[in-house]
Amino acid sequence: MTQRPRTGVTRPDIRRFAFELPARTESVSRARRLAEERLILWGCDPEIRDTVTLIVSELVTNAVVHTASGHVVCELREGEEQLRIAVRDEGGAGDPLIRDCGEDERGRGLLLVDGLCTAWGADRTGHGTARVVWAELAHGMGEPC
Repeated sequence: MTQRPRTGVTRPDIRRFAFELPARTESVSRARRLAEERLILWGCDPEIRDTVTLIVSELVTNAVVHTASGHVVCELREGEEQLRIAVRDEGGAGDPLIRDCGEDERGRGLLLVDGLCTAWGADRTGHGTARVVWAELAHGMGEPC
């Protein structure tokens, strides 16, 4: 990858895209498609698209499986040097009889996210037990993805 010299002009966010979906398992594939379609429109290369869609899938799955949310909100924000993926849920404990993914599968999603991104975390939104789980990927110095 060729890097351009920094111009000294800082842009906090180059582009932003958000969508809301019902917190149901079938929404995971819809979230992946919406994220991928937006990244194609933004001109992101296939490698970044694949990584972002995998992270979106894992974060939305976590919100669907491990919370009692009625809906989730996913946001993609491209900054000068990073792409941020954030998924906001409504919190609360999920119904373990309906949403339990099984002991063998539990916890792998965030390990995968940790291995793919430069930083990730979770923050309370200030509304009960609702939270935002986010992940960041570095990309070209000032170039859109």
